[in-house]
Amino acid sequence: MEILQNFHPETLLNTLICLIAAFFLGALIGLERQYRQRNAGLRTNVLVSVGAAVFVDLANRLGSHEAAVHVIAYVVYGVGFLGAGTIMKEGADVRGLNTAATLWGSAAVGACAGASLLAEAILAAFFVLSANTLLRPAVNWINRKPIDEKSSEMTYVLCAVAPREEQKAALATVEALLEGHHYPVADLDVQPFGDDGIEITATLLATSVDSAELDDIVAHLVAKSYIEQAYWNSSASD
Repeated sequence: MEILQNFHPETLLNTLICLIAAFFLGALIGLERQYRQRNAGLRTNVLVSVGAAVFVDLANRLGSHEAAVHVIAYVVYGVGFLGAGTIMKEGADVRGLNTAATLWGSAAVGACAGASLLAEAILAAFFVLSANTLLRPAVNWINRKPIDEKSSEMTYVLCAVAPREEQKAALATVEALLEGHHYPVADLDVQPFGDDGIEITATLLATSVDSAELDDIVAHLVAKSYIEQAYWNSSASD
């Protein structure tokens, strides 16, 4: 029977050790994510790590190291799709990039374990954990620093609300004011606002936007009888 022919206690023990290592190292990474209430927490990181280890170990047993290398490439590709599911866009902000990168790191840890490179798997887990913990104080310190609008890439969003019947005039005014200040529009969107209104959202990508000029644009918009309200906000882009 092929099942009995493929049963080798020593090989099975090696697989068991690899999967145990992938399980516990993935759990270490996942515990930090779970503690911080991230979308991909303890179970997700463990499953990614163990899954990667199983695929790589299977390729090693059925093929060779060369086959395992090909499988690792597919694991990286597959985890990329999994990580994409954790990324969400909220207005001008993008959330979940760190979670997706952590899943990628968990897969790398599992791949090392599955390839019987336990020391490398431990090192990889250490650096993934370090990135999520030791670097956090530095990130918080940088985030608390005032943003230099001249040197930082920012996303600026200008919004104007007008009655639905005045959409054409309001849209033309927004475009004319931005063009007059030489601010190229990356995206211009019109959405319903309330029962009979519309909201115009102009997204600007620039490194030299002057806050005072945007305030001036808003003041000109509000002065128009067909503009009910106008405002702008900004956020740092990756």
